Amino acid sequence: MTQFSANLGFLWTELALPDAIRAAHAAGFDAIECHWPYDNSAQDVKAALDETGLKMLGLNTRRGDVAQGENGLAALVGREVDARAAIDEALAYAVEIDAAAVHVMAGFSSGIDAHTTFIDNLSYACEAALPLGKTILIEPLNRHDAPGYFLQTTDQARSIIETVSRPNLKLMFDCYHIGRTEGDVATRAKTLLPFIGHIQFASVPDRGPPDHGELDYWFLFSALDALGWTAPLGAEYKPNGDTDATLGWLKTLR
Repeated sequence: MTQFSANLGFLWTELALPDAIRAAHAAGFDAIECHWPYDNSAQDVKAALDETGLKMLGLNTRRGDVAQGENGLAALVGREVDARAAIDEALAYAVEIDAAAVHVMAGFSSGIDAHTTFIDNLSYACEAALPLGKTILIEPLNRHDAPGYFLQTTDQARSIIETVSRPNLKLMFDCYHIGRTEGDVATRAKTLLPFIGHIQFASVPDRGPPDHGELDYWFLFSALDALGWTAPLGAEYKPNGDTDATLGWLKTLR
């Protein structure tokens, strides 16, 4: 039976993170994940996880100066100190709440120097994460939602993973982002399976619940099941209203 993780960066955002964890448990999710939990006490988050028995699959490094439009630091030339501080912070928080992975956000940049900077920062992150038992994730973002983001395609991500060559560096395979810009999502999932650390989903192109749009998630989830994928799939969609009212798919697609 397919398992699902609630991404609390988009779902139940009106609640504090510990209460959102409880809401996800009540709704029947098998795990949870989040974006930036740092405004919440790690002790309170861990208490909610222990209470519900849910596992936190992952969290993101900080975006940087959001007011100035930053969306990650790891590929920004000259921001290496800040990028590594964000990595250290994310790993420390992940340890406190027993989260499995940290998504290291690249940010808006381009060029060979940005590529080298990203490689160096990812190598640092992987080395720091390995003794902690944590996975480092990287995620291509589609050019429509995040124009100018350094990491844009799965081919680029695969090349970077092969270059860094660390066992705990994996691809965040977001069906929504890949569907927006690359397509052929099921075939890409099959090809990239050895590199994938986590899978997320939302409807294409509106990033709503997975019960409409261009991608047939019944077909896709069945294909992932046939590939042997057993980890929870991350529901990272925008509910456009009350989260509970959008959860009909949770039963039909499970």
